Amino acid sequence: MTLDLVKIRRDLHQIPEIGLEEFKTQAYLLERIAEITAGKDFVEQHTWRTGILVFIKGYAPEKTIGWRTDIDALPVVEETELPFASQHEGRMHACGHDIHMTVALGLLNELVQKQPKNNVLFLFQPAEENEAGGMLMYQDNAFGDWKPDEFYGLHVRPDFKVGDIGTNTSTLFAGTCEVLVTFKGKGGHAAFPHEANDALVAASYFVTQVQTIVSRNVDPIQGGVVTFGSFHSGTTNNVIAETTQLHGTIRTLTQEMSLHIQKRLTEIAQGVAASFGIEVDVELKQGGYLPVENDPELARELMAFFEAQEAVNLIDCLPAMTGEDFGYLLNHIPGVMFWLGVGTPYALHHPKMSPNEDALPFAVREISGFLKERAN
Repeated sequence: MTLDLVKIRRDLHQIPEIGLEEFKTQAYLLERIAEITAGKDFVEQHTWRTGILVFIKGYAPEKTIGWRTDIDALPVVEETELPFASQHEGRMHACGHDIHMTVALGLLNELVQKQPKNNVLFLFQPAEENEAGGMLMYQDNAFGDWKPDEFYGLHVRPDFKVGDIGTNTSTLFAGTCEVLVTFKGKGGHAAFPHEANDALVAASYFVTQVQTIVSRNVDPIQGGVVTFGSFHSGTTNNVIAETTQLHGTIRTLTQEMSLHIQKRLTEIAQGVAASFGIEVDVELKQGGYLPVENDPELARELMAFFEAQEAVNLIDCLPAMTGEDFGYLLNHIPGVMFWLGVGTPYALHHPKMSPNEDALPFAVREISGFLKERAN
């Protein structure tokens, strides 16, 4: 069966949906999967909420090869002015998951043309952007007997050209941890500060002190990020704030470092609160956004395969501080994630991000070759 990859991508681009609400997306994918797998008695499938698992049974299986794609979109107002722009107001495939899904369908189509020796699982995973759908599926035992022995996936990269594939043998994406800190003091009149206990001042002190974690508690060779992007306190100029809420993020390249920074941040918050005589509540939400740590041996094999392909420009790249919930799955199942170049001037999550569709046939051709080799 020949797929119109561009049409599929554009169809999907018009119906972006937020994580665990991908109902139209799931219905569309199920229709295409049914067409691709019609008459293939060695293919099974089942759904998990808005996710889909497609299992190709090998004729003499020794292992299961997994391929994962994410299917959700972002709460972004699209500004591409494309004729196939989002039809869902305030929603956009600004992270390229429409490309990811289209490539996955293309790969599935290639892999079912002839029953492979080993099993192959295709995972169409919901909620990568907001709820760590990979973690939810794993914890709910959605894989069952279809759990892969090795897992692979890609992410589009705007600043890489079509034909570029980039990865490494260590960490590709950072782990992320959401931080919510609330300081609770005693409000009062601005003219009588001695009768109040200013949560705003305490929180300000905390924001400056927490920057010492990276500068003084983290090995400079390893690095890390602690950023607070939201600070809400008070109601007007002449009232001392009773409560201050901070919202930030921690990003690290190893889970060990993430836990170290989480511990230090909590200790500093508690110390600042004690010194000001106020209360503090620290909420750390990492969930499934663990570092995307490639299995070194599988990564070397993948890189060797692509390096031998004439059409591929393989890039051994440094880690990025962006997050990806595929890290949770790779924390439990060995595997590799890599970048796919899509050559566009706009960054991921930008309202004008529009990948070069020439990446679609390239990706299906080159990656299907790799998966066929792993499956046979």
